[in-house]
Amino acid sequence: MKKTLLTLLLFISSASVFAQNEQLSIFSNLVNRTWKAEGKWENGKPFIQESSFEYGANGKVIVVKTKGIIDEKTAKVGDRNHGIRQFEKENGIIRFWEFDYQGNLTKGSVFGLGRNLMYQYQYQNFRVTDLWEYIDENTYKLTVGFYENNNWKQIFLQTTFKAVEKK
Repeated sequence: MKKTLLTLLLFISSASVFAQNEQLSIFSNLVNRTWKAEGKWENGKPFIQESSFEYGANGKVIVVKTKGIIDEKTAKVGDRNHGIRQFEKENGIIRFWEFDYQGNLTKGSVFGLGRNLMYQYQYQNFRVTDLWEYIDENTYKLTVGFYENNNWKQIFLQTTFKAVEKK
């Protein structure tokens, strides 16, 4: 009886972890890899970003460490953001939090659209969308802007992320 109960508890626990991991599977191509992009914002300022994705907390979160421009005057690159993605089973969506080098927090939701990832968040008084559009296993097109009713109303940045290493 004890053995059956223990087996049942292990199965339920494993199923719960699997369900959590299944929801985060939209990140599977990004995890254990580093992705790099360079481009220019709509205003002409440079965009440089290198993001490394990994699983954390026994696969219950995705941890993202990002290097990017931390001094606009000199275009110095350094540790810019530390992010977390987590599936919230209470409401059935993936949330994200990005803590930046200036002490700010950006938070929002992530949606999987096939192999694409759509981040939506408030920035100042605006709702901003970042779309990671899957091109192939080693390439994503990034678009940042205002997205409403399945259309881009304004685009601030378009660039390409390329995989630079696999861990």
